Amino acid sequence: QVQLVESGGGLAQAGGSLRLSCAASGRSFNTYVMAWFRQAPGEEREFVVGISRIGISTDYVDSVKGRFFISRDNAKMTVYLQMNSLKPQDTAVYYCALATYSGSFHARNWTLASAYGYWGQGTQVTVSS
Repeated sequence: QVQLVESGGGLAQAGGSLRLSCAASGRSFNTYVMAWFRQAPGEEREFVVGISRIGISTDYVDSVKGRFFISRDNAKMTVYLQMNSLKPQDTAVYYCALATYSGSFHARNWTLASAYGYWGQGTQVTVSS
């Protein structure tokens, strides 16, 4: 059974930075596609970014391009989300998601929550203006 544990959330001022981490348990981390989603109060869960199994390919939602950066360390079984130039509209609970997948990263729509079989418990990010 795979488990995901997020950390690194908190309070930041607009224009500031935070770094989220998601540590996975289980085996064969390099076979997992990883992603970050977020959910603001009263909103649906939104795809933020996904990363391929060995980190070569990524896919970002337009609203975070150039500000957020995803990376992964397969040896540490951890995926990171560096969030820069934070805006109040980035305030949300951020969730780490995992999918077991052996095909081409670009052959599937990773923006759909249904593509992922495992989720973390979420970490709150609050950005003040």
